[in-house]
Amino acid sequence: MSSAVLSADAAVRGTVVALAPDGSEPGCTHDRVTLAGFVRAIARLKGYEDAGVYEPGRSYEGSVYFVPSDTITSQQAARLGIRGPSDLFGGVVPQPFMATKAISHSLVDPTAASPRGWNPDFAARLGDVLLDGHSAFSRDDAHRAGLRLLQKGPVRVKPVRGKGGAGQSVARDASELQSVLQQLDADEIEVHGVVLEEQLADVRTFSVGQVQLDDLVASYWGVQRLTRSNTGQEVFGGSDLTVVRGGFDALLGQGPAPEFDHAIAQARRYDEAAHACFPGFFASRRNYDVALGHCTRGRWRSGVLEQSWRVGGATGPELAALDVFRREPARKRVRAMGVEIFGDSPEPPPHAIVHYRGEDPKAGPLTKYTVVDPDVHPS
Repeated sequence: MSSAVLSADAAVRGTVVALAPDGSEPGCTHDRVTLAGFVRAIARLKGYEDAGVYEPGRSYEGSVYFVPSDTITSQQAARLGIRGPSDLFGGVVPQPFMATKAISHSLVDPTAASPRGWNPDFAARLGDVLLDGHSAFSRDDAHRAGLRLLQKGPVRVKPVRGKGGAGQSVARDASELQSVLQQLDADEIEVHGVVLEEQLADVRTFSVGQVQLDDLVASYWGVQRLTRSNTGQEVFGGSDLTVVRGGFDALLGQGPAPEFDHAIAQARRYDEAAHACFPGFFASRRNYDVALGHCTRGRWRSGVLEQSWRVGGATGPELAALDVFRREPARKRVRAMGVEIFGDSPEPPPHAIVHYRGEDPKAGPLTKYTVVDPDVHPS
């Protein structure tokens, strides 16, 4: 079949478009290039046409499937005609704060500032699914929360819109806490919030998630890696995923050690609580970071750090696994590895799916790619 015929057929069936919810494209070149690659991959999986970046007012043939760079709100979804998880690769939340780290923890007390739509039952329902911590929507509340947590040990301060660990700081005493909070923008805290959380040592971070694309549903667990950015900051460096065909139930018994099964159970409880506590929430891409480490008292602690209902660092391996499942109906399990390397790096393996390789004007030299393990038995 010629590419022209295929393109015409795809245009009748539908189109896939990248979407920047705030009307502007992602700020970094590597994010824009990576997002465009995800759109192409999803278009191939759906048999749709890749229509690039969504243009309001443009007439698109057939169904329009959106790939947002961030989680979108119910109001934005309604304007775009997004009615359920089959209309986008990502998620929809009733209020903006629900798309960030601020959703998880309790307020420091009932009198603390909170955004519209805040539901205290969410954190209460999660309980030990979370590490000790608080969300705050004023600098004063954040200070009170931080002082309370410092009684148990060092506190990690997390801007809620940061990705891959960027912008986080650790306060070990009241003076450091005050200094860290003073460096944060008060308006940013008031509008979006800030998270203060117990600091762990010897941390391993697991990824647990699920993706749905038409008739394909896959769930996974895996381990994240850290790397150094070109400025020397420790940031997300990729993840090694084991992806299975089916829903979260298909993950039962898949973990090679008890800590994996525990992380999977915690992620599932978080996912169930979100659906129960936030009417109007839905997502076709759900990813949860779960940390395991030692607290200052030497005990092992495990908890969900954050949710991601948008394209993210694991999306390359997710889409690569879906492609294998589409091409090999008998395949039940795939191992896929995502890699992010800053600075000079060797050429990616010949069979790698390269998402970006070049000099990003903001991030500097960067290589991002996905590799699928060809040796995993299909059963």
